[in-house]
Amino acid sequence: MGRSMSGQTRTPAKGVETSAERFQPEHLAGGMGTDIEAFAERLENYLEPDQINLVRRAYYYAEQAHDGQTRRSGEAYVTHPLAVAHILADMHMDHQSLMAAMLHDVIEDTGIPKDALVTQFGETVAELVDGVSKLTQMTFETKAEAQAENFQKMALAMARDIRVILVKLADRLHNMRTLGALAPEKRRRIAKETLEIYAPIANRLGMHSLSTEFEDLGFKAMHPMRSDLIHRAVRAARGNRKELLNKILDSLQNCLEREGLPGKVMGREKHLFGIYQKMRGKRKAFHEIMDVYAFRIIVDKPDTCYRVLGAIHSLYKPFPGRFKDYIAIPKANGYQSLHTTLFGMHGVPIEIQIRTEEMEEMANNGIAAHWVYKSKDEVINGHHARTRQWLKGVLELQQNAGNSLEFIENVKIDLFPDEVYIFTPKGRIMELPKGSTPVDFAYAVHTDVGNSCIACRVNRRLAPLSEPLESGQTVEVIRAPGARPNPAWLSFVITGKARSNIRHFLKHQRHSESIALGERLLDKVLASFDTNLGAIPESNIKQVLKDCKMELMEDLLADIGLGNRMAYVVGRRLLATEPTVDSADSASKKPAATEPESTAEKPLAIRGTEGLVVSFARCCNPIPGDPIVGYLSSGKGMVIHQENCSNLAENRHSNEKTLHLTWDKDVSGEFTVELKVELVNERGIIAQLATGITMADASIDKISVDERDGRVSVVQLVVRVRDRLHLSQLIKRIRALSGVMRITRLKN
Repeated sequence: MGRSMSGQTRTPAKGVETSAERFQPEHLAGGMGTDIEAFAERLENYLEPDQINLVRRAYYYAEQAHDGQTRRSGEAYVTHPLAVAHILADMHMDHQSLMAAMLHDVIEDTGIPKDALVTQFGETVAELVDGVSKLTQMTFETKAEAQAENFQKMALAMARDIRVILVKLADRLHNMRTLGALAPEKRRRIAKETLEIYAPIANRLGMHSLSTEFEDLGFKAMHPMRSDLIHRAVRAARGNRKELLNKILDSLQNCLEREGLPGKVMGREKHLFGIYQKMRGKRKAFHEIMDVYAFRIIVDKPDTCYRVLGAIHSLYKPFPGRFKDYIAIPKANGYQSLHTTLFGMHGVPIEIQIRTEEMEEMANNGIAAHWVYKSKDEVINGHHARTRQWLKGVLELQQNAGNSLEFIENVKIDLFPDEVYIFTPKGRIMELPKGSTPVDFAYAVHTDVGNSCIACRVNRRLAPLSEPLESGQTVEVIRAPGARPNPAWLSFVITGKARSNIRHFLKHQRHSESIALGERLLDKVLASFDTNLGAIPESNIKQVLKDCKMELMEDLLADIGLGNRMAYVVGRRLLATEPTVDSADSASKKPAATEPESTAEKPLAIRGTEGLVVSFARCCNPIPGDPIVGYLSSGKGMVIHQENCSNLAENRHSNEKTLHLTWDKDVSGEFTVELKVELVNERGIIAQLATGITMADASIDKISVDERDGRVSVVQLVVRVRDRLHLSQLIKRIRALSGVMRITRLKN
């Protein structure tokens, strides 16, 4: 982009007609006056004379600013902005967009400041040019972080004025049409970026024509031989099918005339990249894809669409389940049409799209058609509102994302909308990406609904929160006050909104919980010196924060809670008996001759509800009643082990890292235990075992059976219990089963 692309001199790709070539009768060495006049004539179709004069003035300003700059082909550089303006004129964009297209490289390539453009052309045009210039500075080398950062800039620019991205898309399209002179490596990089970012954005904005051209040009640059091979195969297939194609087209046209329905029928070409994707993704042979005949019928109004559908269904039998009504329920990008597949003559499948002229314009130009139909509010508002809604969602993702890579990962999911349509209990339709779950649906309704979701009903039956939804289902979210997102949801949610909100909530929850744990750990240390945090002088606190390079006490407490700093070391510093050490993990640098912690202090009590910063070790699975110790793991918080856990052998004598704990008398929750049961092989013994566990009011998380010999089986169980008393009741019940020989609790 910028000088790296449009600013470089180059020649058009062989066999590619550029916008500039299409509309320029000749290339003039001494100026481009003839070309701008030809362009001005085109604009008379839809712009006012004073608006055309403004576009003309922007062109001459750009021509003067770029004076002496050339493209690699030897043409004056101004041919590029003029070609970009031609692409936007094809979409009937407004005069301000065309002016911005003419001037889009002026700020970056000629050093003219934004203020000069404000004086000459007004604030709006200058803002558009500035927005495009900022996008043009994006370098997109191979570093994923840089690409993600730049994509964030694009999202912000789109949100401020959607025309910024439209000018940028037109700029990128002309650059793609004239890639030929670049080095192969650079050509592939630009093509890859176009396929990954620009084509999906064009598609998401409903601009089908732009999106397909991006895909075909990108495909040709990335895989020239594959593209050429498919192109030749399509041309050959087209020649072989011409007769049958014309017969079907005539029969459809005659059917409309017989029924007195106004409409024109046209054949519809599949684009090369689409064929390639189907061959790769769906494992289909070329002839399978080309054996489907595709047509489009354009009519005058929506009512006629349905009448035409009835007429052609009486002409050819429809395929069951292959009808889609995108007029009543438009796609997320505003696309509207009726789709049906028919059994044609000789049994060939015929795909048909039926739509109005306005829908055709919307399908091809998407959000750009907003400016074409600005007199028809119902058309604008439907599509413009959808785009605004999407952009609002993009900004929300940006605010919640932990970093730019997480942001781009989430947005990329939402750029490929293969949708399902879900109903709320009140009949409102929600569009979600294919594969979405009830949790995705809950977050699509509202962030608070997602955060407090505990269960759901799909078509009035209770269903798992991880179950993929299907179009037409009615989903009801069951909420509970005080409920919060489950980290396990991240393993199955699909939408960027759900993913980013869950991560955002957990991050803040983790922060607040780490502060609370850090405070408890620090208070415990200070209590051993017969003091507390409230009694520490303010000057001592400020000095310790300065040494730790922190501004707030909360951040220091959070660091302690996450195990990044030792509570004992921080406590000694606060008491001004510890020398200043500028290191997060200063425990290793503590002098050997320090006072030992008081043996009279009470162990820290664990309730089992501490949340994300206190976890229970899977090696020994401690439960209430077991003697326990806590181990502070950097970045993870406190991990609780049984006192005799062999994994703690090396760290047991490290006062800074391990601390003695006790269970709170009000401990709550369920805890995991692993059991090994040896039993005699008898019919139904596993079912008896499962029933016995359920009768003991415990639940099974996991079960595996290993047959030792023909007579004995070893069953390993992971079960959930409340405490040691509950576990002993469970073991007693299992021992009472007739086939059970031995039962052991596994540790380590």
